[in-house]
Amino acid sequence: MADKTLFITGASSGIGAATARKAVASGWNVGLFARSEDKLADLVNELGDAALALPGDATDYDALTAALDTLADKFGGVHAAFANAGRGTSQGGTEGGDVDDWQGMIDLNVMGLLKTTKAALPHLKKTKGHMVLTGSAAGRRHLSGSVYGATKWFVHGYGGNLAEEMKEWGGRCTVVAPGMVNTAFFDEPKPDKLQPEDVADAVMLALNASEVNDVREVFLMPRG
Repeated sequence: MADKTLFITGASSGIGAATARKAVASGWNVGLFARSEDKLADLVNELGDAALALPGDATDYDALTAALDTLADKFGGVHAAFANAGRGTSQGGTEGGDVDDWQGMIDLNVMGLLKTTKAALPHLKKTKGHMVLTGSAAGRRHLSGSVYGATKWFVHGYGGNLAEEMKEWGGRCTVVAPGMVNTAFFDEPKPDKLQPEDVADAVMLALNASEVNDVREVFLMPRG
């Protein structure tokens, strides 16, 4: 895997940072894309020469394309991309929801994921590469009034469609769908739930699969 490179959005903390650590330990180079320059710099200091900080906003298509070009120039190509950046909404349900808050969430969870994928595909076509999308258990069942869950239903539906598109040129797409994960997504710690490292393991399971193994989805839940 020494010649393989992974691009990660939402890379400065949580699932993204944990995946970066697991990827480097598995022999991958990583491009770390997120808004927090300070956190990215700290992570690069930790991971060393295999990591490149790429500050930017996942809703900015031009920033994504520039970052991917920079990453490809640095390491000679991009073999996988992980559209991981996402957020929730502070209000529940439809009646009690805030329209502007929905818009920000949809801009990131849906349009940000689409922009990341569109920016990555020209690089992945060159390497017959792999696209990984962060889905959710919330995108596999109905939750009362959950607009967040609906954005993850989009991810699951789109991920299947993208897998069909990518297989035309030898590429692969995986949706990684965790249940509740102990990240800064929640106001209170959730030590009894999945940890970011658990989700990172699922990402690496897909990325390190054999050439004949097209892992379309990895669904993981906290025990009990």
